[in-house]
Amino acid sequence: MRMPLPTFSSLDCLVHPHSTMTRLTVTNKICRSLSSFPSKVSQLQVPSQPPPLSDQLFNSAPQSGSFRLGDSTFYSLIYHYARNADFDSLHNVLCRMKLQNRVFIEKCFLVIFKAYGRAHLPDKAVELFHRMPHEFHCIPTVKSFNSVLNVIIQEGFYHRAVDFYNRSVNAKNTNISPNVLTFNLLLKAMCKLGRVDRAIEVFREMPLRKCPPDVYTYCTLMDGLCKEDRIDEAVSMLDEMQTEGCFPSPVTFNVLINGLCKKGDLVRAAKLVDNMFLKGCFPNEITYNTLIHGLCLKGKLDKAVSLLDRMVSSNCIPNDITYGTIINGLVKQGRGEDALTLMISMEERGYGVNEYVYSALISGLFKGGKSDEAMKLWNEMMEKGCKPNTVVYSALIDGLCREGKPHEAEKVLSEMIDKGCIPNAYTYSSLMKGFFKTGNCHKAVQLWKDMAEHEYVHNEVYYSVLIHGLCEVGNLSEAMMVWRHMLDEGCKPDAVAYSSMIQGFCNAGSLEEALKLFNEMLCQETESQPDVVTYNILFNALCNQNRISHAIDLLSSMLDRACDPDMATCNIFLRTLREKLDPPQDGREFLDELVIRLVKRQRVFGASKIVQVMLQKFLPPKASAWATVVQELCKPKKVQAAIDKCWRNLDC
Repeated sequence: MRMPLPTFSSLDCLVHPHSTMTRLTVTNKICRSLSSFPSKVSQLQVPSQPPPLSDQLFNSAPQSGSFRLGDSTFYSLIYHYARNADFDSLHNVLCRMKLQNRVFIEKCFLVIFKAYGRAHLPDKAVELFHRMPHEFHCIPTVKSFNSVLNVIIQEGFYHRAVDFYNRSVNAKNTNISPNVLTFNLLLKAMCKLGRVDRAIEVFREMPLRKCPPDVYTYCTLMDGLCKEDRIDEAVSMLDEMQTEGCFPSPVTFNVLINGLCKKGDLVRAAKLVDNMFLKGCFPNEITYNTLIHGLCLKGKLDKAVSLLDRMVSSNCIPNDITYGTIINGLVKQGRGEDALTLMISMEERGYGVNEYVYSALISGLFKGGKSDEAMKLWNEMMEKGCKPNTVVYSALIDGLCREGKPHEAEKVLSEMIDKGCIPNAYTYSSLMKGFFKTGNCHKAVQLWKDMAEHEYVHNEVYYSVLIHGLCEVGNLSEAMMVWRHMLDEGCKPDAVAYSSMIQGFCNAGSLEEALKLFNEMLCQETESQPDVVTYNILFNALCNQNRISHAIDLLSSMLDRACDPDMATCNIFLRTLREKLDPPQDGREFLDELVIRLVKRQRVFGASKIVQVMLQKFLPPKASAWATVVQELCKPKKVQAAIDKCWRNLDC
């Protein structure tokens, strides 16, 4: 019997910085949890299947006197051929049944629909469904309809699934009366298409059609709402389903916990775990993996390891995903050696290390300046017979380029292609960056041209890397050629491409061209909107030309567009106020006003960053600025957390 865990409101130790958690080294704690479970056993021997019924019986049957084989024999053949995806033989059996005027029952078609699903043949499934009533005189019921609808959805053809539903259910003389499974599949397709509001409308109609929602219905809608960042609505559905007499399952809670963790709201996620216990649901491996992943995303690795201990004590066995998540978290914190130690411990206990763990480790070791260890790990992986995929190859290529070895990386790329791994945008962009980094601009451009010759589609990432590299070395004319080529190909420039071109114009003294491109950027979609880097480029150029008032106006526009200044922004204006004004100013009054303006816009986090800059520059804020920031921070009762964060940043 699984013992209940201590309440997860005690997850305070996970979500609050001043926990009294005993701090052990990450690897020791994880290795201890590994040792709590036996090594993985070898795969069980599966008993061999009995030989299928042969259709030779049909040839020998007429010699058996008056005996005539029954319909069940045909069904056995259909089942056998469907299981083995032998569709030619299936066709022959169906033809023989028609010639002998056999009665077709729906059970036969359900088996075939499942076979088409396993073989990724949704068109065949739809075609057979429509042939059933006319050619085989078998009227399909909701069972057949649901089976075909599921095949379509499994292939990701969500538009076709909705269309198939509308055409079939609303057709005249239909025998299909949707049940709860039908609606669950339809809602899933709608949510995948982002039509969550329409899905909710259909959900509200279900009771009117005498089809009350079940737990899977609610889970589907909650997941759709979470993916649309409508977490509060998803959580409110938890109360609604219980009011309607539908009790949540662990899957229900996992959906909501996952949504909250992705949003970074670990406090509410912890409260949901408490709610699980109250409802008689116990957290499972997915629950813990989700929470651990959420903590790693927030950089709370030690708390993730603490939760791992709880996972073990509750008899939930950590799996490859659990340890892979923590390894990835260690790598992101620059603790590649700890991650490597953990991987070794995993292997000793029989846990498999997949390609994604290897890619994270190789990437992390390179970023930590430990290229020798990264190459050693690569060689060990190859010796163990683990075939690298695109992700691992890309990590190695990126690492070699970071080490200034693009030619070695190019050899790895050739090996990758020879072994059938298709390079992706990250692979090529890493290699192009590597050549630009070593000053080999010509080679980077040639690589880009070679990609076109080999029919690799140039996307926004490649263009951005090429434009950035060309502008960085001052080759504005070629960058403009690439820019025009990108527009001609129908590719939309992203923020990196725009910012690189603006930087190129500014470096060439063409500030008006840079401003013209910036104004064009303001009219683009979200991914092409200016960020703080773009603004800083223009601030620097304007201030260098003594156009300080224009820079101040641009700063106001930046604040109005919900883009917060950073330390680089402050440094640009502080330098300008010291060097360009007579008499010079220290910038304290300027930064004080900036803090007040951010707070008035409800951007307290941005204001606190400016306060940190002021303290680092020994420019203490005025009492009025302090009072305004503290008053806003007190509202969510996060004063101590904010102060601690401020001091941590000052210590860096």
